Amino acid sequence: MSASSRIAILGAGSLRGRQLNDVLADSAFAGSDFLLMDDEEELGKLESIGDEVTFIQRITPDSFAGVDFAFFAGAPDLTRRHWRSAEQAGASIVDLSYGLEGEAGVPVRAPWISSPPVSLPGISSRIRSSIGGGREAETTERAQEPGLHTSAVVSAHPAALSLALLARGLQGAGSVRRIVATVLEPSSEYGRAAMDELHRQTVGLLSFQTVPREVYGLQVAFNAVTAAGEESKVDLGESEERIRRHYAQLSAGALPGLSLQLVHAPVFHGHAFSVAAEYESEVSLERVEASLAGAHIEIVREEEDAPSNLTAAGQENLLVRLRLDERNAVRSRTLQIWAASDNLRIAAANAVECAGELGRLRPRGEVQ
Repeated sequence: MSASSRIAILGAGSLRGRQLNDVLADSAFAGSDFLLMDDEEELGKLESIGDEVTFIQRITPDSFAGVDFAFFAGAPDLTRRHWRSAEQAGASIVDLSYGLEGEAGVPVRAPWISSPPVSLPGISSRIRSSIGGGREAETTERAQEPGLHTSAVVSAHPAALSLALLARGLQGAGSVRRIVATVLEPSSEYGRAAMDELHRQTVGLLSFQTVPREVYGLQVAFNAVTAAGEESKVDLGESEERIRRHYAQLSAGALPGLSLQLVHAPVFHGHAFSVAAEYESEVSLERVEASLAGAHIEIVREEEDAPSNLTAAGQENLLVRLRLDERNAVRSRTLQIWAASDNLRIAAANAVECAGELGRLRPRGEVQ
């Protein structure tokens, strides 16, 4: 990537924006010229990208002049208000806020899984799925590829990306009939206000005080829930549906069907996944581990600390521990999986990959 690229981060003061700063500083974009922008509450604050420190600026009609890449990492309404200005200025847009989900010509992207799965010897490289009427992986994946005229993409939900990575690796060991997953979600998926409320609820309960409920509408501290309160500012049901939608769009018929349950856990950061995978025929643990091991997935053995939101912190890999459904069996049709990933890190890393993909597809300069 050219060191002369100009990059704008909108929502630079958000949790996703700050994580994006860190990932960009270690990427091919590190030598770029960065503009940090946000709404009124964040104006004037100092943020760093690598060794550079800069102020968060106000968003104006001229903010996108000369910008090559615009990352929208704030609230969805912030994205919807300003993305057209960025597009008209010629910027390639990566949306981490999901504000552009459903916009015509704006695909959901995860470049890590855009290529066909690699199968082990003896396993067909064109495993059919119940999703999409059994269409072949090569055909359906090609339909999801962005093109020369793609100006904006939605960065895939980190839980959907993690599950797609897992499913892609699993099916390399054999034909997977279905995957059943419970996703344990952290408060950081809903921003700083949700994290603050979880903290204040925890402190309030420990000191026998009334707990605040402005964000969640109910108690989430020391509690696991599948739905928020009636007055909640977050919608856990919509989050669950987004993970389903993004998984299906990333799959495009090439990955196994997914049955999903989202549970909000009383933790600040990191996704955890409890997954059962059912194969058409028996497989060995060694074969599945060999299929999974590779880019973006790290196998955690029994003698190591189990995957958790703490052990996954700061990593761009999905940490995975496997066991057969019958503990003493050599082969089985059912596999039990416990996995964890850093939701903010995965989201930021995927967004940077999306920008790199757009940069390769869309010419810079006068020919644009």
